[in-house]
This record gives sequence, structure tokens and C-alpha cells, in this order.
Amino acid sequence: MKISTILDHIDSGHMALPEFQRGYVWNREQVRGLFDSLYKRHPVGGLLVWATESQGADHRGGGALAAGIVKLLLDGQQRMTSLYGVVRGHPPKFFDGNGQAFTGLRFHLEEQSFEFYQPVKMKDDPLWIDVTELLKQGNVGMGMFINQLTAVPELAPKLGDYVSRLSRLLAVTDIDLHVEEVTGADKTLDVVVDIFNRVNSGGTKLSKGDLALAKICADWPQARDTMKAKLKEWAAAEYHFNLDWLLRSVNTALTGEAKFLHLHNRSATEIQEGLKRAIKHIDTSLNLVGGRLGLDHDQVFFGRFAVPVMVRYLDQHGGMLDEKTRDKLLFWFVQAGMWGRFSGSTESYIDQDLNALEGPNGGLDALLEQLRLWHGGLRVEPGHFTGWSLGARFYPVLYLMTRMGESRDWGTGLPLKKNLLGKMSKLEVHHIFPKAQLYKQDYKRPEINAVANFCFLTKDTNLSISDRLPEDYFPQVEAAHPGALASQWIPNDPVLWKIERFRDFLEARKELLAAEMNRRMAELLHGDTRWLDSAGTTAAPPAQPAFVGGGITSDDEEAILIALGDWMETQGLPRGEMSYDYADPATGGQLAVIDLAWPNGIQAELSQPVALLIDEGNEVIRVASQAGFRCFTTVAELKKYVERDVLVVEMN
Repeated sequence: MKISTILDHIDSGHMALPEFQRGYVWNREQVRGLFDSLYKRHPVGGLLVWATESQGADHRGGGALAAGIVKLLLDGQQRMTSLYGVVRGHPPKFFDGNGQAFTGLRFHLEEQSFEFYQPVKMKDDPLWIDVTELLKQGNVGMGMFINQLTAVPELAPKLGDYVSRLSRLLAVTDIDLHVEEVTGADKTLDVVVDIFNRVNSGGTKLSKGDLALAKICADWPQARDTMKAKLKEWAAAEYHFNLDWLLRSVNTALTGEAKFLHLHNRSATEIQEGLKRAIKHIDTSLNLVGGRLGLDHDQVFFGRFAVPVMVRYLDQHGGMLDEKTRDKLLFWFVQAGMWGRFSGSTESYIDQDLNALEGPNGGLDALLEQLRLWHGGLRVEPGHFTGWSLGARFYPVLYLMTRMGESRDWGTGLPLKKNLLGKMSKLEVHHIFPKAQLYKQDYKRPEINAVANFCFLTKDTNLSISDRLPEDYFPQVEAAHPGALASQWIPNDPVLWKIERFRDFLEARKELLAAEMNRRMAELLHGDTRWLDSAGTTAAPPAQPAFVGGGITSDDEEAILIALGDWMETQGLPRGEMSYDYADPATGGQLAVIDLAWPNGIQAELSQPVALLIDEGNEVIRVASQAGFRCFTTVAELKKYVERDVLVVEMN
């Protein structure tokens, strides 16, 4: 079938994209390579389509399908989307991706090469042909370009060659592509998706969540958009989740299982009801975690995969919990986050915890006992606050304590809330002993950025303290706002406020922090403190590999990463995960914190994992590299990689 005919079929609704297909992921280099092959008449592969009745055929995009038999693209989406975008000058109706990948393609008549538009290099040069303009206008466009060439006398000797090359380029839409059809009444969606995965083994293979969603969309076409709308709502509240995560909670609510295969035989009605219940319980969970624990945004939400378990428990109890049960569930949530319960083999641990909720002996006690057997004692010890950077697991713990205990700001004396009015009232991380002063005394980065050297203050107070030493500003704070220092667990011995006693200060504050955290955990247990007792028949915790550090160490660094995330989004690419917790898959032990990570690649499952590590040591880079991440140490380097290898923007 001619390429021009295929494009016409897309316009008329005779060819479309099945609902289970992912969006467009090609970059400019791939588009350029496709057109280079077409121009040279090299093979570019055929298409595989599913020929099925249009009635009931679920497809992506808003356009209507033609009546009768339609062809849904199983293999060839990236090529046909690229061709459509370049030839038509706009994306097809089913498009979902980065349109810059096929915008601005040019062809050089002398070099016979394709590049994307660069104003400095190409402006006012008649040998650079706008490929889209030529293909859109056909022979009229060819005549226009010939007129431009004849207006330049020095090009006259080669005009015949140039016209021949224009004709060859224009004729790419006349190239025939082999179209193989999957037909027959036995070709159910399950069979077709299996075929899709096999033929795309080297391309955009569907994840387990994609497969489950594909089957759901077959019966309920609006499922994807409905879920995306809710994800957008949570994102506006600073909780960023993805479709797989939401679908996991639907699965646990409906089936009590973590594995997506248990959703496959559920009807559209059951899925819609399950989604409704899951959303209700997720909202409840977020309100509990944000309201009771104060963990009210992504940076401190360290237990996202505990939520599907909470959803199941809430669903079992009709969404209504008494105060003691509610707090006990939150106790489990915090403990699971502190010890990295879901940082390793997520699906298997979710399944284990779901099983603990089932049966006559199941429930929160069984869930907590399982956690204690897996980790060991659940009491917080001072040494747990040794971790450093904003990515350490006990950074969210410090935030939780600050919010639960209504710690007070040292400038105003007011309790610290996330949403204090005014730009200068935004909560910031404050180094109690300032970094600049500690570096002068040759203290090392892990000590300087230890969690025990952090507290939270308003932006205004943080700026006013600047790089003053505690022995200077602590007395002023205590005089102006008695008790404000103690509310942030500051040792009351002024001797420890001197910089030469910094290490002693950290040890003393760790003791206070651990005692406070255990008190807060006991508060959640309402007297049932056996879960915090170190005595008892608990298994010894598994040996943990050494944590090598890493992570965000200042608000300035965090702002840089947020700005990079914003830039990535403007390029049509994912933001990445800040403070990515890279853990041992078997034990959940934290190995390193990556400042900003794309664990599945910037082009999900089409490129290797990427890590941005700003001012990190060699050990962190080594661990990330051994884990398969392509590591960058500056924003400029990462942007250059994105532009060159992902977006394929020509570097001048």
C-alpha cells in the first residue's frame, strides 16, 4: 500500500491506533533516519495491522472511525506518525507525544542530506528545502522551489540535478509498504496484545500495567482519560503519581492482589466501581498522611507503594476507621517508609502485605508483625539520624516531627505550617550550623549535610540568620521566643552551640530526635507500645549494604532540579524523580540517593536509565553507574545529552 494511501486512511478513519498503544516516543534522529532511508529507497519495514469491525474497536484520539472494517496499527506506529507529521505538517488525531521530533525537517539539494532547521545555517539558502512544504503542496510546491532555484544564476549548471532530486523526494509518498493483517474471529484483544508484544520485542514493549490498561480500555475506552484526570488533580496538590501506581490501587481494592493479571477478567463495570473505590480510599490515605502526619508533598512522601495496601485495608472496612485504628494504620505507613519496605521488590512485598490483611487472623497486627519480622525492631535509634541529604529516609521523618509537633519558627515564634501566607513564609531547610562556616573548619560533606543539622524555618527567617553560628543567634532566638529552640529539638547546653563542638551537638540532637520520634510513634499506637519494644522474638534484620550517600543538600540545589524538570516538560519529556531512593532489591537497604533520576530512561524503556548527580562523590557515581544509570554531573551536560541524543537538536 502506498504511503500516501495509508495517510489518507488515517485521515478518513480507516486506519487508527488501538487504545493499548503507547504514545509517540521517536526523536529527531530517528525521523531523520527514516526519511534518509526512504529517499535512498532503502527498506523501512512493513506494517502490521489488526483488521476488525469499527463498531466496538477502541482507538486512541478523538476522531471517529469509518464504518465497516478498520485497520488498527500494531507495528509501525512510530514510522507512520513521523510520516504523517512531516507530510501533513501536523500530528495525526491519535497523536500523544513530542511534536518537535518531526517539526522543521529540511533537505539539502547538493549534499542530499536531511537535517532539522537551524536559522543561522539555513536561512536564505535556497538549497535547503522545507520537506513538509514540498510534500504538502506536491507539484505546486515543487514548482515554487524550482522558481527559487532559477532565481540564483550560479545554480543553473546543476538545476537539472536539483529538479531530479526534488522529484525523488516528492515521490517518497508513492513508496509501497507491505501491510500484513491480523484477522479472524479468534483474534481477541488478549491475542492481539500478545502479538503486539512479540513483534515489538525490540521496540516499545508494553509493561504489565500497560497490558492491564489495554484490556480495561477494550471494555471501557474512557478509562485512561478518567485516570489521567485524577492524576492531574493529585499533581496539583503536589503528589505526583503515574497510571501504573493508580492501577495498582484499583487492583488491590478489587482483587486483594498486587499482580495486574488478576484484573484481566474483570468487567468494565467492575473496573469502574473499583476505580471509584480506589480513588476514594487514596484521597482518604493522602488526607490522613498529609493531615495527621504532615507529609503533604512529594519530597517527603516516602511511602507511595504503601498506599495500595492502605487502599485494600480501607476497602475492607468500608473506608471508615476509628481513631485508634486510623493511627495504627499510619504507624505502619511511617514504619514501612522509614525502613524502605517498598524500595526493593515492590510487587512481591505488596503481595505479602496484602496477604497479611486477609483471613480471620489477618489485619493490622499481622501486617505489623510481618514488618517486624522482615526488618527487626521498629524503635528509632539515634544512629538512624546519621543519614545525610534531603534524600535520606529520615529527612521525611524530621519533616513529620516538625509538622506533628508544631515546631516553631525562630524568627516569628509561630508554629510552622506548609502554607503560611506570603512568599517569604515558605518553609525551607535550614542548616543549623551554616555550611560555609563548617567547610572553613574542614568538616566533611556528610557531617555538614547530616539530617541532625537540618531544621525547617520560613524563608525570611532562614535569610535573616544567614551564615551566623548558633552560639551567636541561638541566645537571640530564645530571648525573643522562649521554647522555640526546644520545639526543634536543640540541645539546651550552650557549650554544644560552639562550632568546635559540632560533632557533639549532632550526637546530642540525634538523641533528642530519636526520643521525640518514638514518642510520636507511641502516640499513634494509643498505648499499644509492644510494637516499639526492642525485646521479643523478632528476627535479626538482614545485613544492610553500606549507604554511600548522595542527594539534594540545599534549597538552591532543589530549585535547580525543579527548573530542570520544568525545562524537560517544555520539551515534551518527563520531569524525572527527585531524590530517587536507589535501594538493594533484596533487603530494601538504601544504597544511594540520586538527585534526579529517570529509572526507566528519558524515553521510557527505549533508552537507558539516566541520573543527574550534582556535587556527588565518586562512590555515589560508582553505585549509580553499576546500577545501569547513565550519569551526568551538571545540568548543562544533561541538557546537551537530551538535545543531542533525545531531541536531536543540532548543536551550533
